[in-house]
Amino acid sequence: MSPRLSGVFLFLDQTQGQLPVFTLNKELYFPPVSLAEPDGLLAIGGDLSPERLLLAYKRGIFPWYEGEYILWWSPDPRFILTPDELKISKSMNVLLKKDAFEFSINKAFEKVIRHCKNIKRPGQRGTWITDQVEAAYIRMHQLGYAISAETWQEGALVGGAYGLKLGKIFFGESMFSEISNASKYAFIKLIQNLRQEGVALIDCQVYTEHLQSLGAKMITRTEFIGIVKELTEID
Repeated sequence: MSPRLSGVFLFLDQTQGQLPVFTLNKELYFPPVSLAEPDGLLAIGGDLSPERLLLAYKRGIFPWYEGEYILWWSPDPRFILTPDELKISKSMNVLLKKDAFEFSINKAFEKVIRHCKNIKRPGQRGTWITDQVEAAYIRMHQLGYAISAETWQEGALVGGAYGLKLGKIFFGESMFSEISNASKYAFIKLIQNLRQEGVALIDCQVYTEHLQSLGAKMITRTEFIGIVKELTEID
């Protein structure tokens, strides 16, 4: 174990028992992702400062809350989407061609993350978007790293997505939809805009059937880390 880590925390998982997890102190440091648990859990603790979040994403790591704890993850394999492989169904093409929704970028970031936080999702208890997460990503938006995409209908916000854009990668975080296809519309339009800006990879983090239908696929963590290093231009 690196001497720069404060030790090992025994995190209680109801299905797997106790798992040894690296705990983080105030120093800006993460253990190698190769030391992550089989499910991708790497570390616990630290904070959500802009500096730590930037370091995490540039190392292929992202935060997720479990109760009061900040948990840091780097799953293997990783679920990704390349803009060139985006799949648009016939029904979505119809909606796009007739401009079924008004689309915008960064018009209502705070409203988007709040909707993502509060939207009811089938089979999900609560949300990982805590007050601390909400505040942290609003700060990242103010610094120019976090962006949002919005869909509107008759002046009302009905769908959206947000994430971080670092270099030529967009790290997707969450989406919400108040009516059918609103979030998918926002996500597709966002990818099309990001492609024009030179973004070459969308990080979807973990598998969902919804994103698979849009062309997302699994790659190994090793491959993902290599791409992140290249596209975010880190040492």
